[in-house]
Amino acid sequence: MKRISNIFVAAAVGLMLTGCGIYNKYEQNTPTPSDAFGSDESIKAATGETTIAQMSWREFFTDPLLQQLIEQVLANNTDLNSARIAVEKSQAALTAAKLAYLPSLAFAPQGTLSSFDGGTVVKTYNLPLQLSMDIDVFGSITNKKRAAKAVLLQAEMQQDAIRSNLVSITAQQYLMLQVLDRQLDILIQTDSLWNKSLETEQALWENGKAYSTAVNQMEASYLSVKTQIADTRRNIRAVENAICKLLAVSPQHINRKKWGSSTLHQAEAMGDAEGRMFNSKYLKIGIPAQLLENRPDIRMANHAMEEAFYNTAAARSAFYPSITLSGSLGWTNNSGAGIVDPGKLMWNALAQLTQPIFARGKLIANKKIAQLTEEDMQKKYVQMVINAGNEVNEAIADCMTAREKHTYFQRQVQVLHEAYTGTHELMDNGKASYIEVLRAQESLLEAQLGSAMNMYDGAQAVIALYIALGGGAK
Repeated sequence: MKRISNIFVAAAVGLMLTGCGIYNKYEQNTPTPSDAFGSDESIKAATGETTIAQMSWREFFTDPLLQQLIEQVLANNTDLNSARIAVEKSQAALTAAKLAYLPSLAFAPQGTLSSFDGGTVVKTYNLPLQLSMDIDVFGSITNKKRAAKAVLLQAEMQQDAIRSNLVSITAQQYLMLQVLDRQLDILIQTDSLWNKSLETEQALWENGKAYSTAVNQMEASYLSVKTQIADTRRNIRAVENAICKLLAVSPQHINRKKWGSSTLHQAEAMGDAEGRMFNSKYLKIGIPAQLLENRPDIRMANHAMEEAFYNTAAARSAFYPSITLSGSLGWTNNSGAGIVDPGKLMWNALAQLTQPIFARGKLIANKKIAQLTEEDMQKKYVQMVINAGNEVNEAIADCMTAREKHTYFQRQVQVLHEAYTGTHELMDNGKASYIEVLRAQESLLEAQLGSAMNMYDGAQAVIALYIALGGGAK
């Protein structure tokens, strides 16, 4: 008998030692690319220990009206409020997972009436407090609690990701309003200038110095500006409505400053906001490893791996015995030998060990599914880092392109303005045709509108870079 008991003890010790591995804590050791940003010179010029992602969005966006608008969006947006509720749900689930260590206590009163062969009715009752407690020897409760915490962290990161996205969208929409206002000003000025050209051509026609076709072509070109003004005003209304949806309010006017009145990301770029905004000197991207610390989606993917890790550990724990302690304490008038009233004190205690032997393949399948999920999360994590690095590279490229085009647009607008002024003077003196004037004024308008849109593209690229590096969440 002693020998048999020794065997049971040895087996139990072996099970406990084997089960120690399921208590391991998660450590992120999935390898990621060291050159996630790329290796071209524009990237190298912007790398360093600091990054613009470390700036809060209030520091990055200096326009007070934009700051106020972002605050209102973050306070009212439905998606962000839903993310907040998801965090609170996860917090409740984690609290429940932590309380699983404690015993459960229930009051379960019971009364019966019984009679045999029409005899006297016998009344019995039990008034017990029932207690049950699972002993976490093999980490089942611990791993479920850790997985619940990982779910909570994912919900928090999802909230940060939505907040960052809302900051980005709001800023882009606000800047679009500014650039549309600027384009509208250009079109209104052009409308005035082209109206004067039309009046000049009409005067020439009335004096027999021009054909009616010239007047018609001038008027058609002039009316095209009118249609562009109408389209631009409609676009302004559409963008304002889009911002109102972010604010969860009915359509209304959005207050804003003029383009160029405030700079992005660095007060030191104030001297030449348009020229220096896209300069890599001020676009500090940091190092690729900082992506893992700053970007909410990458951190969320890391916590998804953590959850999968603990779910796998919990699936392993299911193969080991479960130990449950239970008991009850209370009053009863059913003593077994005879009915007594008032009742007597009763209690019982039970310790139960359950070792799975055959569960129709469920435990093996659950473990396999958990392991495959863990592998899937690891691959998705690596891909997310690669995607993030690609976004940074694309944003840097867009910034550099906008900066280069800005120089060309400035010169183009300058020379075309001179060409338009000179051609118009020649037409007034009968030395140039209306066709030359039309071409000059249309080319000038196209360059002016293109220059304004290029500035927006550049600002949008800077915002995209800020968000791609993990900025905007705080």
